Amino acid sequence: MNVVPDVSSQRQIDAPADSLAAYTTLRLGGRPGTLTVAAETDLAVATVRNAADQGRPVLVLAGGSNVVIGDAGFAGEVLLLRTRGIEVVDSRAERVVVRVAAGEVWDDFVEYAVTSGWSGIEFLSGIPGSAGATPIQNVGAYGSEVADTIVAVHAYDREHDTVRAMSPAECAFAYRSSVFKHSDRYLVLHVDFRLAVSAESAPIRYAELARSLGAEAGDRVPLRQARDTVRKLREQKGMVLDPDDRDTWSVGSFFTNPVVSAELWATLGLEHAPHWPGEDGSVKIPAAWLIEHAGFPKGFAGEGVAISTKHTLALTNRGAGTTTALLDLARTIRAGVVATFGIELHPEPVLVNCEF
Repeated sequence: MNVVPDVSSQRQIDAPADSLAAYTTLRLGGRPGTLTVAAETDLAVATVRNAADQGRPVLVLAGGSNVVIGDAGFAGEVLLLRTRGIEVVDSRAERVVVRVAAGEVWDDFVEYAVTSGWSGIEFLSGIPGSAGATPIQNVGAYGSEVADTIVAVHAYDREHDTVRAMSPAECAFAYRSSVFKHSDRYLVLHVDFRLAVSAESAPIRYAELARSLGAEAGDRVPLRQARDTVRKLREQKGMVLDPDDRDTWSVGSFFTNPVVSAELWATLGLEHAPHWPGEDGSVKIPAAWLIEHAGFPKGFAGEGVAISTKHTLALTNRGAGTTTALLDLARTIRAGVVATFGIELHPEPVLVNCEF
């Protein structure tokens, strides 16, 4: 373990006149207390350490793509992580290990990997946010998740004031979750990915993607074709950021797909619904299907907010929305799904100074 050196100088910015909405994909959230922009790892660590010494809470933002911030904002220290760097730390004929700074834009790294002929993350193309956020959420899409390729997460441990490399087991990856998600103990600094040296994609696991590629499950396709197809699919669903498209003013999927026990599944009478087998006989049900069949179609609107017109799982800010209105809409949907199916939906994003 390496003890992090003290860094005395910080770049601090007075709370902006607008709000933290400028730093989130939802474009929602109130004002910060203090804002620090960290382009260096040492500065990021020092900011967190100094705030702890002063008894001030810290909110770390990078891409702001998986966070819902309350209308009252965040009164403590907001750290904007803007570190950059992509480095090959181990290279062999069949694979590479690539270390990526937490502040790197995730989709830029995916493009870099595809261009370099590295396979393993191409199905995660078009996902907004930073590389450092991906292990927190164990980001996944189209049958792939980052836990498939992560070999280490380098994080600052606030309890012991050290930087440590955490193994996948220590990260406790699970479906859209990890040890990092609901704890402020760790600040992710770098992530190591093991990628195959190959011009072809990983095996295709997702039926919709296979159909779009004209392939079968288990097939491989050229990396560029895989990336371009995934981005096109995501664009059609409003899941690729576009400042001119309000359907993309979201956190992506607001709800996780519920996983129910085999016993509960047998009582639901939903054999006609799309579903997938999970571990220990459990069954995963698409939240989008449940929402639609509970009476909430695409475009279903609240006050200044609405379900995306392109994707039922995305709750969007239409330009004049508030966090309060967004969460009211989410609660309405949750209650409707419970009333119709007896299944409770759970939010995927991190909620800051607000409750659902």
